[in-house]
Amino acid sequence: MEQSNQKSLEEINNTVPIPEKKSSSLKKLIAFSGPGALVAVGYMDPGNWITSIQGGALYGYLLLSVILLSSLIAMLLQTMCAKLGIVTGTDLAQATKNLVGNKISFFLWIIAELAIISTEIAEVIGSAIALNLLFKIPLIIGVIITIIDVFLLLILVKYGIRKIEALVFVLIATIFFIFMYEVALANPSIKSILLSFIPKKEILIAHVDKKESAFFIALGIVGATVMPHNLYLHSSIVQSRKYDRINEDSIKEAIKYAKIDSNIQLSFSFIINCLLLILGSALFFGKNPDDIGRFTQLYDALKNRDMVGIIASSTLATLFALALLFSGQNATITGTLTGQIVMEGFINLKLSIWKRRMLTRALAIMPVISCIYYWGNREDVVEKLLVYTQIFLSLSLPISMIPLLYLTSSKKTMGKFSNCFLASMLGWISTVVLLILNSQLILETLQSVFN
Repeated sequence: MEQSNQKSLEEINNTVPIPEKKSSSLKKLIAFSGPGALVAVGYMDPGNWITSIQGGALYGYLLLSVILLSSLIAMLLQTMCAKLGIVTGTDLAQATKNLVGNKISFFLWIIAELAIISTEIAEVIGSAIALNLLFKIPLIIGVIITIIDVFLLLILVKYGIRKIEALVFVLIATIFFIFMYEVALANPSIKSILLSFIPKKEILIAHVDKKESAFFIALGIVGATVMPHNLYLHSSIVQSRKYDRINEDSIKEAIKYAKIDSNIQLSFSFIINCLLLILGSALFFGKNPDDIGRFTQLYDALKNRDMVGIIASSTLATLFALALLFSGQNATITGTLTGQIVMEGFINLKLSIWKRRMLTRALAIMPVISCIYYWGNREDVVEKLLVYTQIFLSLSLPISMIPLLYLTSSKKTMGKFSNCFLASMLGWISTVVLLILNSQLILETLQSVFN
């Protein structure tokens, strides 16, 4: 098993104590829990929100099976990331650099940074729209206000990774309960929901006039789910636990609990994305396709008794906007950590966290401000920019997925902890399928732009 001289995220590496061997499994699980929450954030960011809401609004429960399939693929890949970090002592960026050399690493770093900025743009847009819904703040002012996130992260870092993990988990739980409550009030058909987790051929052929096909939105859901920055992040933050880096039994235990933590947290994100689609379906399905699918429309619908019935209230709408704001803040925290990981891992460049945060946020708000300047304070235009960031994430996905699968399947790199044949096969099949689907998504998007 290969080891790196440079520790990933050195300030938190090997800092979180774990119980002794004789401790209960529950205590150990609690000690290892946390990294999964930071990773799960990327699977419920505003990019996922907009695709899930539109999917439910246009096609009812049809695309629930796509969310399920995407989430299962994500669980597989994130488990591999955790295993890579725990076994080798390197994150994915460091391990990829060791594999391909300095020159190619610099190119891969540029792509990874652009992917992080694309993710950051989605968080900026989500937070700005939430501020507009809650306080009627113009979008361009809301975008500028998001710079304050820099100071939020600086404060959190002083309290250590464990406090950051706890805060993120609380925000995820808040989002989860808000949507559970709102969907319960919508009284959806449980039987129809369960049956929709079985893939149907209509996904390939269903189409609503003047709107994207079900296949197009399905591709958007897949492209927005498996994000490259999460793969780098997970392989690093699992190393924050104080497991024995040499003892194989200790490594095996760390992998076991990291896998459980990851799957539990990704299950939360899976449920949240399903709830978003169900809520979009409950409020909009069967209505005029020109009047559905955006954040403001969902916010307004939750206050409109003609659409929602007696459950409509300003409180429901406010809870939705708060959940959107929390989603943006959650992903902002993890984006900075990932930026540090790829910068140090690919090119050995270190910046203080406030400089790193300011640089990433400045680069993220520039295209959003430019979009608002040229097209005005229009949410529909800004949300199109959000969708395009998901397209770029689809393009950049192979540079992280392929090295991950190669490294974790290699006995030279992983020793006895390399992927079994079934895991490798499923991983490569998933990669090929995702590449084909994402390529089709990009092609259809370009055709819609130029037609």
